[in-house]
Amino acid sequence: MKPRATLSIALLFLFCLSLFSSSVLHGAATERTFHLDPAETSSHAGQMAVVCGVVASAKYSETTGGSPTFLNLDHAYPDHVFTILIWGIHRSAFGQPEQTLAGKRICVSGRIEMYRGRPEIVAKVPSQIWLDAPK
Repeated sequence: MKPRATLSIALLFLFCLSLFSSSVLHGAATERTFHLDPAETSSHAGQMAVVCGVVASAKYSETTGGSPTFLNLDHAYPDHVFTILIWGIHRSAFGQPEQTLAGKRICVSGRIEMYRGRPEIVAKVPSQIWLDAPK
């Protein structure tokens, strides 16, 4: 074989190998997303999930540090089982969710975190929260 043909075959092989390894690595990095009811979330801390439920209580704590908005699904505070947290820095993108989403069935996507023994997802962009069809 001529050196030029050998080089072309070697480059083609390396290109194919890089495509294959890239797709394998991407598949390995893809994380499973769970679809959960609010009561199921505490056993899934650290995992990505879509959680759907009715906003049972909602509060904007403007004077609290970080100006958080809390949306508690299925059970009202202080008996809440799951919270969507929107920090004040992101709030303007959401409007007034404590008013517009109160009593509605919604879903949120994100990583479940634990705060004081209770599960929550921090929503940073409005696309993480959407209205769900009634059960």
